[in-house]
Amino acid sequence: MVMAAYACPKICHCADRNGVVVQCTSRNLESIPMNLPKDTVVLLLSSNRIRHITKDAFTDLRHLRELDLSHNTIESVEVSAFQGISESLRTLDLSNNQLSGLPKDTFAKLHARVRLSHNPWHCECSLQEVLRELRLDPETVNEVSCYTSVQDEYVGQPVIQVLDSGINFCNFHHKTTDVAMFVAMFCWFSMVTAYIVNYIKQNQEDAKRHMEYLKSLPSTSHISKEYDTASSVF
Repeated sequence: MVMAAYACPKICHCADRNGVVVQCTSRNLESIPMNLPKDTVVLLLSSNRIRHITKDAFTDLRHLRELDLSHNTIESVEVSAFQGISESLRTLDLSNNQLSGLPKDTFAKLHARVRLSHNPWHCECSLQEVLRELRLDPETVNEVSCYTSVQDEYVGQPVIQVLDSGINFCNFHHKTTDVAMFVAMFCWFSMVTAYIVNYIKQNQEDAKRHMEYLKSLPSTSHISKEYDTASSVF
């Protein structure tokens, strides 16, 4: 029996089982319902059309222990989205969504066991730093795979296995940055060199034209001879 001490969203079903269980599965929801019962302990939101998790979505749910967000189309999670429930939450399911990356502090202070399987993860430095702080669900940990990667050779491989082999994606990030800086400096140096070469070439051409002009002028000795001849005539 649902107690009147809380308001259940009309689109969901609520039941009192040593705390409120809110069932909102397969309701075509595009966002987290607002004004959920504050004594909610289980929130089931799987198989909807939720795309974004905002930082204030669960602020008032201080007793929440289980949160199921699987089988949605979640593309982004804001920093501190789970901050309000970080102490109480024990299970978080984000599997089967469209997550490719997460902000570094997404799961800050979260003690829950997390499922992240079957998402199109991009394996790089920030994902590595996020996973370092997490308690991944051991049953699905090998299903958290690199859909894309800073190194193509790791595509399709379980992220944890890649990291356990000693690979450090943050090193790839630094190397990529160094290469980009080297390329930029090389391009700049090439442009400066081309400008200097062109400047010298232009000056040489100007000097050559000037010399040719001077050569075309009558010489002083020739003018002097013509002057002496004219003087003897007179």
